[in-house]
Amino acid sequence: MAAAGTTRVRHVLIWVALAAAILIPIVAAAASPLLAWRQPVYIAAGFAGVIAMALLLLQPLLAAGYLPGLDAPRGRRVHRWVGASLIAAVLLHVAGLWITSPPDVIDALLFRSPTPFSAWGVIAMWAVFAAALVAAARRRLRLRWRTWRRVHTSLAAIVVVGSVVHALLIEGTMEVMSKTALCLLLLAVTVKALVDLKVWAARPT
Repeated sequence: MAAAGTTRVRHVLIWVALAAAILIPIVAAAASPLLAWRQPVYIAAGFAGVIAMALLLLQPLLAAGYLPGLDAPRGRRVHRWVGASLIAAVLLHVAGLWITSPPDVIDALLFRSPTPFSAWGVIAMWAVFAAALVAAARRRLRLRWRTWRRVHTSLAAIVVVGSVVHALLIEGTMEVMSKTALCLLLLAVTVKALVDLKVWAARPT
């Protein structure tokens, strides 16, 4: 009985910690004084990017089954829904930036922007689109499960690295400490998930 109570407390703490990791950066960004000088479309685009980072944190947690209360089938379904939401957030982020400054977006997409964070953001964007495409076309591609898993996971790793560098290089709406904490947590969780899942192991485990 005591063990069951301890387990429930641990599960609650995990969900509380996750909620804090997601909400604190969003709340801190909402309190940024820089928002006073921005257009509504630009603010919406920025928050779409912040939300995308928060959603990205959920993906390795779901893929590795770290979240209590979500069994494997349910976790995979939530993983797909979060992936779709991530795509939507990225599209809103880019669309908002396009509305406010098309030339800047074109320069970023063509990798000729003078700001280094733009290139990392574009790399992460194309990687997340590719990961979603590979996931959706899994059966049509007729790849072996292990090959498909390695391709999808490799693209996901590129998304994480590109997004983290993109976010850290930007001096904007996100508060520095909460942004850094979110990025470090995302990297740590992703690395742990990759190690635990043993995606690149020579033999199935």
